[in-house]
Amino acid sequence: MARNGLRRYLDYVYLAFFIIHVPVMLLVDLAPLYPTTIQSLPIFNLRRYYITTYQDQFFTKPPPWFTMYLWLEALFHLPLSLWAIPALLRDSPHLPPALLVFAVQTAVTTLTCIADYRSWSGFSDEAKGKLDGVYLPYLALAVCMGGDMFLRLVGAARGRARGGKAGRG
Repeated sequence: MARNGLRRYLDYVYLAFFIIHVPVMLLVDLAPLYPTTIQSLPIFNLRRYYITTYQDQFFTKPPPWFTMYLWLEALFHLPLSLWAIPALLRDSPHLPPALLVFAVQTAVTTLTCIADYRSWSGFSDEAKGKLDGVYLPYLALAVCMGGDMFLRLVGAARGRARGGKAGRG
């Protein structure tokens, strides 16, 4: 029972994340992919605030691989996030494989960003610490989600191996 309670609690954490993640993607992360006339709309003030506050060079001088990561976010994160919100609410049995892929991809791309900004010359330790406050929680959530979904898949496989129901936990 405690295991299912923890699983459901984590599902609500993931649900809150995806509910927040969708508008952040649309208003901050993916803005460079929109036509320039749209980028100047007041709705993108959050993006301008983020850039001013964190001086995140990925948003001002993005390396080519970061632009590829934006496209991954647009073509994979956004649709998956929109799917995950109702899937989490109904406790879909399809969550573990989908969220495991999401978590691994998110952990790898976030870790790449951390390694890169940690090497920026002329960028103070204080500024890097501010970026840590943005990127490290994202990495922690991805690692937690990945481990959780892996364990759910292992539990389901064990249930099938014993001839029982696949289960969700």
